[in-house]
Amino acid sequence: MKFGVVIFPGSNCDQDLIGTLETITAQEVVKLWHKDTDLQGCDFICLPGGFSYGDYLRSGAIARLSPIMGSVKSFSEKGGPVWGICNGFQILCEAQMLPGALLRNEKQHFICDNIYIRTENTNTRLTRLLPKGTSLKIPIAHAEGRYYADEKTLRQLEDNNQILFRYCNVEGQLTPESNLNGSVNSIAGICNAEKNVFGMMPHPERAAHKDLYNTDGVAFFESIVSEVMV
Repeated sequence: MKFGVVIFPGSNCDQDLIGTLETITAQEVVKLWHKDTDLQGCDFICLPGGFSYGDYLRSGAIARLSPIMGSVKSFSEKGGPVWGICNGFQILCEAQMLPGALLRNEKQHFICDNIYIRTENTNTRLTRLLPKGTSLKIPIAHAEGRYYADEKTLRQLEDNNQILFRYCNVEGQLTPESNLNGSVNSIAGICNAEKNVFGMMPHPERAAHKDLYNTDGVAFFESIVSEVMV
């Protein structure tokens, strides 16, 4: 299996993601520059966190126009898996590969903290090894992470089981206090209707090593390659 990590000007979580992929999955990982269009035969594409193009206009609004995004979109339309984390999630929404939008945090400031999320759907490649209904401690670091969608879109997400994660407390309960950025319905991550494009604001790559005193993110990466590892 071959992973591709797309790097935009302003990406700053790419090496964290690359290192975690290499360590946990033991698979090949290549860097894909945003100006290129060749995905180099990758089987799984990742869009890392950071501040692509300095977050000018809106987070992800300029990155979605990068040449490589046309190839990424075509790849996903053929069933190829794509995972966007933080800024990567913002880019996927701006590119209309995922529904909804990421707005400024409710209290209008940058949040960097360990939070908890609850897995809502374990029937995807990203989540199949995650415990459903159990809280996972995963860091966030964003100023524009408040997920928003209109009522029609929210109904579709619910009906199609596209909500992957919700912000919760340590007991797995949904509370106003645990939803730090004010996301609608406490949504922390979603997927497309076909279940092959995934977006989430929390950073599991920052919770995947014992030196960080948190390994709750390991299961995300093991889920992706579980068929390969068997």
